[in-house]
Amino acid sequence: MHSESNGGSAFANPGRDGAAPGRSAALSAAPATYYAEPGRASAAELARQLDVIAHDPVVDALLHAVAGLVAVLNDKRQVLAINAALLRLLGIEDPAKALGLRLGEAVGCVHAHAAPAGCGTTEYCSTCGAAIAQVTSLAQGEPVERTCAIDLKYPRHGSEQAYLRVQACPLVRNRHRILLLFIQDISEQQHRAALDRTFFHDVKNTVASILTAGQLMTMDPTNAADLAPKLVEISKRLVREIELQRCLSTMSVDRFQESLLPVDVATVLDDVARCYTNDPEAPDRRLEVARDAAFGTIVTDVTLLLRVVHNMVINALEATPVGGTVRVWADSTAEAVEFCVWNEGVIPPEIARRVFQRNFSTKGNLGRGLGTFSMKLLGERMLGGAVWFTSEASAGTTFHFRVPRLREERAGAKS
Repeated sequence: MHSESNGGSAFANPGRDGAAPGRSAALSAAPATYYAEPGRASAAELARQLDVIAHDPVVDALLHAVAGLVAVLNDKRQVLAINAALLRLLGIEDPAKALGLRLGEAVGCVHAHAAPAGCGTTEYCSTCGAAIAQVTSLAQGEPVERTCAIDLKYPRHGSEQAYLRVQACPLVRNRHRILLLFIQDISEQQHRAALDRTFFHDVKNTVASILTAGQLMTMDPTNAADLAPKLVEISKRLVREIELQRCLSTMSVDRFQESLLPVDVATVLDDVARCYTNDPEAPDRRLEVARDAAFGTIVTDVTLLLRVVHNMVINALEATPVGGTVRVWADSTAEAVEFCVWNEGVIPPEIARRVFQRNFSTKGNLGRGLGTFSMKLLGERMLGGAVWFTSEASAGTTFHFRVPRLREERAGAKS
């Protein structure tokens, strides 16, 4: 997504959610809601609404005729009815267990109970596509569709995340205002699109390097002996990138066999400058890479390292307006090297909470929301480093990736 301070070491400790520390508020001082209306129907009113919907032939026909996932909510966003397909997805055998709940509570969103009034009222809800669709549809009286990335409290079908497309349609039945929710689980499509988007960008850069080396050898065969080792090295990197993609596509990243070798820090910075200076996918942005310091080498997996650093740079370039600048540099200590990527933008607090959430993106289209998530996954879980960011109006936004100089073999790694 997104200090000027590229002098001196910025080795601040990241907070639990990846943002720099300093954001916390006492629950007792929290407002009744951070987004949607907190109130719910009384028990008596809910019972009347449930009875009306249960005997409504139009609603009954919709629940049985629509092949997808359907729920009926009242104007307080509470479930009044739910079709069999959605019950199966939620793993609920008794429909009565879902009645009166809000969508996030029924689905098992990890944030659904983060505020006393529940789903729709927490700090996370103003950026939740499902909540936005419901609130906007009720307010405007027309259908609204959004996508929604949800972290699940309990894994479902082997995954702790879901990516849904939610369409909310308002309707009045027997003087009761209700909301029809038509839901598509597009988790698999999102996963594939996100991986393809990242993979093809990385492979394009690597193949371009192979092509350049081959062209130089053709133009001047006397340089073949010097260029051949480099061509072999780049080709090996391509093979590794393909293998990493295979592991990511099946979410079996722990099966990726790390190759721990000395990596020159200056070479990493050179690679960034070569790949992203005048990047056609981010035209008219200036990239400044500081390569004037000697940081020596680190022992790590270069494929994983470059994937994390490249994602940081891509993220910054996408967040930078035309004419803007992105700065890349490194700091170091005896134990670690820290790669830093800065741009002048600021991440709003409501977005900052979700920056590292898988599939979350402010752009709302398929294929987004994996870059920052994979920074954490690869940089911390795979490489034993730390990934975080700072974002302030006076200093812009800086993403940090601290990687140990000597990476020990990861316990449980499989070939």
